[in-house]
Amino acid sequence: MANSKIRTDFNPHLHIAIPAMDEMEWLPHTLASVERQSYRNFSVHICVNQPEEWWQDEQKRSVCEQNAALLQWLSEYRQHCSFSLQIIDRSSAGHGWIGKQHGVGWARKTLFDDILASSSATDLVVSLDADTEFGERYFETIVHSLAIHPQWVALSVPYYHRLTGDDARDRAILRYEIYMRTYALNMLSIGSPYAFTAIGSAIVVRATALRKIGGITPMKSGEDFYLLQKLRKMGEVGTWCAECVYPAARYSDRVIFGTGPAMKKGAGGDWSSYPIYARSSFDKIAETYRQINRLYTEDINNDFTRFLQAQFKTDDLWGPLRANSRTLEQFRHSFHEKADGLRILQFLRQEHLGKNSHPDTLTNVYQQEPNTMGDEPTENFPVCSAESLDNLSTQQLSDLRDKLFHLEWDARKKLS
Repeated sequence: MANSKIRTDFNPHLHIAIPAMDEMEWLPHTLASVERQSYRNFSVHICVNQPEEWWQDEQKRSVCEQNAALLQWLSEYRQHCSFSLQIIDRSSAGHGWIGKQHGVGWARKTLFDDILASSSATDLVVSLDADTEFGERYFETIVHSLAIHPQWVALSVPYYHRLTGDDARDRAILRYEIYMRTYALNMLSIGSPYAFTAIGSAIVVRATALRKIGGITPMKSGEDFYLLQKLRKMGEVGTWCAECVYPAARYSDRVIFGTGPAMKKGAGGDWSSYPIYARSSFDKIAETYRQINRLYTEDINNDFTRFLQAQFKTDDLWGPLRANSRTLEQFRHSFHEKADGLRILQFLRQEHLGKNSHPDTLTNVYQQEPNTMGDEPTENFPVCSAESLDNLSTQQLSDLRDKLFHLEWDARKKLS
């Protein structure tokens, strides 16, 4: 547990970064959450965006027109809102994205670069989406968390998707959350440095750290995942905040993968890209973690190390790391740079597709460990295989999601 003494002199300016495309229905609700904040030292930056060519596309032109309406609404809203509002227009004719430079990744990069151009050393960048709501103390708790954890370069905020009343949509978001939370709980329980959930609407970054890694790398999908991974290789990413955000549960095909596409794909009955990975696969990673001291002096041959060697196309993955590491701690850091969150995810997928691990029931989806996962017994989970989630009622899925949410909440808090 980090020193819990609060810095009373820590009063950072928060830069709220919101990409928006066709968000007239949702953005006013997000800004209403912003208006209610108890912490007032912040400004809001919104990038309204879409590709320039959509103005000439009959099917996409309606998005451009909705963005034009949103820009007009924001211009009027700025006249009476209680905070500084910066509007970046990458939407109106002549200002849209050109070529391959488009999508939420480029919108976040544009926002972050604009913020970094004028931010000070203590400022925080709060990444949101235009469909996300939160309580009135959200900004306050962000500041509190980073004040008592000065070693954190970023914060992965807890999240929770509220149900909509539409059964198909609710089942899709519940199933996706169960996938994400079983993954997170297993990663937390093995002590992985990459035990965080990357959701674009639930990330806070210190401006100094964002500047040090050169900002965000724009990608069509997964820019939030790669951002947190880069930050984790530089410093510690916290996972605890006393408030959570509430992103909307909605279908989307704007990105290749993520919540919206997962829901859309899952609603059609295809969850192959979002399986419940077996605990035995995480155990293989955990066993390698426990042998890092030994790996510092001699090679270890197991499923995870063989996978890493194959990924990096070398039989001598560890020799160069040992040669460049003066201490065990340096070697440990280098190991985790190689065996990062992406490699872990690739390993789990290979295990799952190769059937090298036995499917678990959700009664044993993670293994509790001392001082890590709390005291609630796994026997309290519903007895069903990961493959039979489709047979559960929506209420049973909701109950399971909520149980996982509370377990993850407690684990995040205990590890902070």
